[in-house]
Amino acid sequence: WCQDQNTFILTTYTSTTCRMKISFISSVFFFANAVNAFQSSFTPGSSAVPGVQSGSSLCMKTVAVIGASGLTSTECIYQALKDGHKVVGLTRNADNVKIPQGSGGADADKPYNDPNLKIISGDVTKLSDVEKVFEDEIDGVIVALGGKTKDVGETMLTDGTKNVIAAMKDKGVKRLSVVTSIGAGDSENQAPFFFKVLMWTAMKKIFTDKNNQEEVTRNSGLEYCIVRPGGLTVDPPTGIVNVIDGEAGSIPRADVAQFCIGAVLDPDFKYIGQAPCISSVGGTSWTKDRSAAARGGEN
Repeated sequence: WCQDQNTFILTTYTSTTCRMKISFISSVFFFANAVNAFQSSFTPGSSAVPGVQSGSSLCMKTVAVIGASGLTSTECIYQALKDGHKVVGLTRNADNVKIPQGSGGADADKPYNDPNLKIISGDVTKLSDVEKVFEDEIDGVIVALGGKTKDVGETMLTDGTKNVIAAMKDKGVKRLSVVTSIGAGDSENQAPFFFKVLMWTAMKKIFTDKNNQEEVTRNSGLEYCIVRPGGLTVDPPTGIVNVIDGEAGSIPRADVAQFCIGAVLDPDFKYIGQAPCISSVGGTSWTKDRSAAARGGEN
């Protein structure tokens, strides 16, 4: 007998007609199975593999989230996992990495139980700790660091981001999204007046660090997007993200997370090399790219 794909033809059938019939019938079944497999892999909301609720293993990416226990970071983690990706997080407080209030609904504040999530306990200001994140193959990095200056030091944002950039370059990782704030860099005039007063007084040191963090990112040579959100809330996601030129309004952290994920995974993300201010009101609307290409597949 001979084998061609999944078609088996017994040589005892000497009739050419029989051979053609058997080959044709087998080919039909082979084609039908292939079509069914394709539909199972790419129909929204379905999965060919039990337990995977969204995305396809062919499209799965790995996102690193630095500062993984922060309120914006946990939104990034939750939504990346929901989109079918893997996440590697770095934080000093691993026990604080929980399902976020905004997107998590009834599961908010519960610990994660997801095989696609890996949390590393470490200090972003220590290069050796940051390098542990990149022991996995990383496709994009989201830096969403925070904390009070008296607790984390006056240069933590800048020093930590320098370490992340160094580790990315060592491993050839290109995409970087860094969350700073409205009012940072050249966006001071986009901050509401009462917030400017805080920037000039109580928050002066943290904004010096944020400005230096942005400068390090701009000079990194990476495909970066500096994300400057307006007033952050823990509300559920609205799906509305506006890039604004004027004064910033508020925005849920959940929507900021979607923007950050787009910045590191969407191949044609339009704000690479820029520092957009984002808000839920005004400005130019941004919509997440959910095409096959953005998920790592073909159009």
